[in-house]
Amino acid sequence: MSSIPSNLTSNATPAAGAGASASGVSPTFSPLYQQIKALITQSLQSGEWKPGELIPSEVELANRFKVSQGTVRKAIDELAAENLVVRRQGKGTFVATHHEERAQFRFLRLMPDAGDPHNADNNILEVKRLRAPAEVARLLDIKSGDSVVFIKRVQSFDGEPIIVEELWLPGVMFKGLTAERLVEYKGPMYGLFETEFGTRMIRATEKIRAVSADEPTAELLKIAVHTPLLSVERVSFTYGDKPVEVRRGLYLTDHHHYQNELS
Repeated sequence: MSSIPSNLTSNATPAAGAGASASGVSPTFSPLYQQIKALITQSLQSGEWKPGELIPSEVELANRFKVSQGTVRKAIDELAAENLVVRRQGKGTFVATHHEERAQFRFLRLMPDAGDPHNADNNILEVKRLRAPAEVARLLDIKSGDSVVFIKRVQSFDGEPIIVEELWLPGVMFKGLTAERLVEYKGPMYGLFETEFGTRMIRATEKIRAVSADEPTAELLKIAVHTPLLSVERVSFTYGDKPVEVRRGLYLTDHHHYQNELS
């Protein structure tokens, strides 16, 4: 194996400062493959390889970082498990994109009780800029009163309204996002964010609870007031664990269910 560049260590790198042991704080260590994973992630974040593009081969990356091919393979295995890259047999490894069919259901976990999942029809009700409410600002890690883009929409499956959603996005990152652009764009919303605003959703946290439909929601979903609904509150993150979306969805589950995979 070739020598390791000065910014990498052959075994592990202490994350704490030199005085950590003296203060009683144990240093943490990063295996070499995780250091390579971090360097590849930096290249993804900087846009060196765009969503959907082929990244260099394991051999090329091993030469670039002066480590073994096995170390690179282990780093890419983790990136693939985190849906940052996609391996394609006989073709190589590609940067994951929200435009892939399989990616479109990664963040929408509502599945039909019968039949295959398919894309929803979107009815954009409202898009406006406003000052971030305190709770939204906290979740987006911005200042209360900073500009956010607010979106409200209804999603329907086979002509039946199923989801009412409200979204808040940082105004600085989504300049130029309008109702007209959302209506005009026919792909997944996250695909639009990725392509036109350079923001890729990497992961999300969700809170799920049972609620009953209030009058405005009942009218939009064409159901009776107090009908049971599933409330899903989500915060989505991009590279560097930066929060870039707060979303609240109210799901009608008469003919659908929320499906998740635990591992």
